[in-house]
Amino acid sequence: MENNKSIKKNAFILALITLLVLYFVLRDDFDNIVDALLKVDLKYIFIAVVLYFLYIALRAYMIYITVGNKDKFSLWESIKHNIITQFFNGITPFSTGGQPMEIYMLTKHRISGAKASNFIIQNFMFYQIALVIYGAIAVLYNYVFNLFPNNLFLRELILLGFLINTFVAIFLFFISSSEKFTKKVMKIIVNILDKINLVKDKKATKDKWKKRLEEFHENTKDLLKNKKRFALGIFLNLLSLTCFYIIPLFVVYSFHDFTSLNIMDSIVASAYVLIIGSFVPIPGASGGIEYGFLKFFGNFINGSMIVATLLIWRVITYYLGIVAGGILFNFDKGAD
Repeated sequence: MENNKSIKKNAFILALITLLVLYFVLRDDFDNIVDALLKVDLKYIFIAVVLYFLYIALRAYMIYITVGNKDKFSLWESIKHNIITQFFNGITPFSTGGQPMEIYMLTKHRISGAKASNFIIQNFMFYQIALVIYGAIAVLYNYVFNLFPNNLFLRELILLGFLINTFVAIFLFFISSSEKFTKKVMKIIVNILDKINLVKDKKATKDKWKKRLEEFHENTKDLLKNKKRFALGIFLNLLSLTCFYIIPLFVVYSFHDFTSLNIMDSIVASAYVLIIGSFVPIPGASGGIEYGFLKFFGNFINGSMIVATLLIWRVITYYLGIVAGGILFNFDKGAD
């Protein structure tokens, strides 16, 4: 009951933010933007939607491989889980709701909580490493070809976002590979929770988490020994991000514009937009994502077309996942 109230509250906040963003992006050129939207070539929109679901399917495939138990967990279940995750990521700040829900859904398939947490952390680490690699490529490409004007504010935002993503990737690697480091972090967290009276039995809590950490690190050792799977995890996430990053290119193509944007421009600008969005503390990074998109893609397209492109891109890469995930969550017995 409490979870339903939280979902409804977040959905209301999201709807309010969406309306505000729509008002600000549409208010100055409403008629021309609507006219541009009515003239889109739907085959390119279809390609963009396929790319979005490829992005989801590739990440889901990696989880399916990581779990490695076809009897308990099928590829379709993994894809379904990943779509539901888009819903919970979309309605929570910093996309924090998706991973706990994914762990919960895995436990419904008779996978232990420790193993489920391990699988999700591993895959999140792969994603973060891929995000940092693409971020580094984008920064280097922009430095060489000078795609964007020298805007001090945006430059500092990109630097901050890149550093945050790099820190998260390093932190996850330490948690996964260093048992001593993880135990120290666990002790600090339990001590803090004990001081604010959120832990009833400090020793029992430490013992319980110690057992979970031992199981977690046993699974992680197996992964680190399997270098092919580690490399595959990063490769599949790079491939999924590529699908995501070239979606704006096909949205622009849908306006019969085949010259303003090329594949590398789309990838670099998208990487920058996601870097900025990664530290906006609002569901879906709303406001920050739109600002970043208009600023970076505005270097290639402008006028009513940039806003129309933003609206279609946002519907495909954000609202489509929320709607599809919300529908699947309500009909999926495994998520009850």
